[in-house]
Amino acid sequence: MISCDKCRKRSVAFIRYSGAHLCEEHFSDFVERRVKHEFRRQVHLIGGERIAIAVSGGKDSTVALHLVSKVLGKRRNLEIAAITVDEGIKGYRESSLPVVAAHCRELGIEHIVVSFEGLFGTTMDEIAKTHRTISACSYCGVLRRAAMNRAAKEWNATHLATGLNLDDSAQSILMNISRGEVERLARLGPHRRVQAGLVPRIQPLRTVPESETTLYAIVNKLRFHDLECPYAPEALRNTYRSVIAELEDKYPGTRHSILKSYDELLPALDKMYPFAGLKTCKCGEPTAGTTCKACEFLESLNGKAT
Repeated sequence: MISCDKCRKRSVAFIRYSGAHLCEEHFSDFVERRVKHEFRRQVHLIGGERIAIAVSGGKDSTVALHLVSKVLGKRRNLEIAAITVDEGIKGYRESSLPVVAAHCRELGIEHIVVSFEGLFGTTMDEIAKTHRTISACSYCGVLRRAAMNRAAKEWNATHLATGLNLDDSAQSILMNISRGEVERLARLGPHRRVQAGLVPRIQPLRTVPESETTLYAIVNKLRFHDLECPYAPEALRNTYRSVIAELEDKYPGTRHSILKSYDELLPALDKMYPFAGLKTCKCGEPTAGTTCKACEFLESLNGKAT
């Protein structure tokens, strides 16, 4: 039996990038300390905050819900709510909704559910059946972000927390660099500016690897939804996920190095792409142009794109 480096209890985790063996208690503490650090770094709490959490029911968002509640739930003059987006994917989303609802009841947190059909008049299943030149995941990502922002604004949220983890962060950074979309790097969360109509995103799990969020959920007996979305194989992100996983396997710490490099580049990116303000789309959502991406996609589906 391998013992924890900090006590004599049985180790449940080997952290390859640090060489540490940790028991359940010290592993949970290891994760929670990083999350608390990110809260201090990303949110200046002065009282009166309303933090919405995007919760799909998967391992990452479930851990985010649990930790936001654990870290901030006892604070006075601060409110928390969970937002779940029902994309309309038969055999997938309906099985996760009860999981999220049960967690929210246990934590005493309001659970808000919004749907693509209610907001946009269509579902992901309907979109997937159309003749498309881009993946279903591209449509889903754009519409999900719009749906979450609308729901968060309606609840008067001051911040919107997501379950984005270290793997997700490294993938997004590499994707934007590989595709030459440098300006988008400056707009990746966590958001450092408050822009009219856009609820600032915070990412409490951004330094926690995906494998560690999974283990944290298991160790802390958090029930989560583990079915894969039927449209996930279409995602371009899968390629970058494989590349980064291979690099991390050969060179432990690669993901942290990518994120650290990005954070150090941020001041220069902010200077290169200064805040120019956002306009308002006809749907009421913020946009850099005249029409937001969600409306562009919906118009293209209806054959109305110009």
